[in-house]
Amino acid sequence: MGEEKQDHVDRILAQWRRERPDLDVEPMGILGRLKRLGTHLGREVEAVLLKHGLSTSAFDVLATLRRSGAPHRLSPGELLEMTMVSSGTMTNRIDQLEKSGFVERIVNPDDRRSVLIALTDKGLATVEAAVDAHVANQRLLTGNLSAADKTELDRLLRKFLSDFE
Repeated sequence: MGEEKQDHVDRILAQWRRERPDLDVEPMGILGRLKRLGTHLGREVEAVLLKHGLSTSAFDVLATLRRSGAPHRLSPGELLEMTMVSSGTMTNRIDQLEKSGFVERIVNPDDRRSVLIALTDKGLATVEAAVDAHVANQRLLTGNLSAADKTELDRLLRKFLSDFE
C-alpha cells in the first residue's frame, strides 16, 4: 500500500482476498470508493444547501433555471431533459418550489397552450446565494487534491462516465 493510509474499502477487499482469493476484487475497490465518496460528498453538499432552505433536488431545478440565462425560464420538458428525472417527480418539485415562492408558472408567450417555469425574484436571490456557497463548498471538498490531481481525476471520471452516457 506504500505511504497511503488504508481506508474502509481496503479492509473489505482484504477480507474478500482472504476468503475468495480466486476473485478479482479490483473493480469492487474502485466502485466501492466511488459509492462511499458519493455518500460523503452528498452529505456535505446537502448540509450547505439546507442553510439556504433548499434540498439538493430543489437546488437542481433552481440552478438549472439560473444557468439557462435570462429570463431564467424553461418549459417543463426542458427541465426534465436537463435534470433527468421522471415527469411526475418534476411536477412535484415544481409544485413545491412554487409553494415556496421560488418559481412561478407563466403562460408561454410563443404557445399560449403551454406554460414555462420561471424563477421569481425570491428564487433568483436564493439560488444566487446558494450557488456561491455551493461552489465555495466544492472548492473546500476538493482542497486536498493538487491541480494536477484534479485534472487527472476529472479526465479519468470523464472517460469512465462516457461509457454510460
